[in-house]
Amino acid sequence: MFDRRLILNFDWTLLITTVLISVLGVINLYSSTYPHTGTATPLFIKQIYWFMIGSCFLALITLFDYRTFIRFAYPLFVLCLFLLVMVMFFGRVSSGSQRWLQLGFISFQPSELTKIALILSLTRFFTANENPHGFGLRDLGVPFLLLAFPLFLIFKQPDLGTVGLLVLIYFSILAFMGLQRKTWITLGIALAAAAPFFWHLLKDYQKTRLLTFINPDLDPLKTGYHITQSKIAVGSGTFLGKGYLKGTQSQLHFLPEQHTDFVFSVWGEEWGFVGSFVLLFLFLLLISRGLKIAKTSKDRAGALLAIGISAMLFWQIFINVGMVTGIVPVVGVPLPLFSYGGTSVITTMMGIGILVNVSMRRFMLSR
Repeated sequence: MFDRRLILNFDWTLLITTVLISVLGVINLYSSTYPHTGTATPLFIKQIYWFMIGSCFLALITLFDYRTFIRFAYPLFVLCLFLLVMVMFFGRVSSGSQRWLQLGFISFQPSELTKIALILSLTRFFTANENPHGFGLRDLGVPFLLLAFPLFLIFKQPDLGTVGLLVLIYFSILAFMGLQRKTWITLGIALAAAAPFFWHLLKDYQKTRLLTFINPDLDPLKTGYHITQSKIAVGSGTFLGKGYLKGTQSQLHFLPEQHTDFVFSVWGEEWGFVGSFVLLFLFLLLISRGLKIAKTSKDRAGALLAIGISAMLFWQIFINVGMVTGIVPVVGVPLPLFSYGGTSVITTMMGIGILVNVSMRRFMLSR
């Protein structure tokens, strides 16, 4: 029998905000790929298809109790690891990276789904292993392995952006769970000590990206060019923007990857400060709803899931917007619901579906 309280607890604000951002994303994608020439399906039309598929995933996720997904977290995690290994042998190479599996007429990026699998797996571990006095270093063996395995496989692709996102999601969940002070200090020292070794593992173009972040003139025709053109586009939007389809940097295609990583630059140029403020406010509303769902959840599992998804959304937004405005290095992170990309859209919609799921079922449990 259907429980009407599921509808009463449905977070309509979260859903409406998601739809608004998605619609603005399609409108912006139309501009960033204008004019639409050739016989191929325009990217903004493909994006609409992806949103429709993502909406189906969102709806499907809300039909099942979120604790069901937690029970299957480890099998899903193993599946993602298997897909990441498959990418190493059979993945499609594009722009020097091997990140996609070809599934018929579509490409699939397993590293995107891995973000959801990591959040579910960490939620399962920490709900089964509570420690009211704070977790010590010895308690983090399994969580560390849950991070290390996909991190290694994704780093080999290479995909520095997703590697950074997984690490940030991981530490966001650890912060929520509560670590002992000495554990934080030990982790900080370990990360600092590992930095030179990590730097040695980076490819030359990745090192150049990080160095160009400090000095854009170091590589003015490549990575420095991306940052410079992006800053020009955002800054030239001034207060009200140049108008829809009237951005010179985007319409003359000075912006690199303006339909994916630098899609916010197109928006900033055409809609200016006011339009950028509206978009960032919608993203803020999206994240705040996720945090509210975590706060009102009736069990630790729901709260952990909401924190993990909110962290995933926040860090992607922060890194992408920071990337195009020059406050973080260029690492190739898409803007959720805004950048073109089927796997990214579906993963984000799945995350939103999990948030809605936790919100709908908060009445079913007691603290």
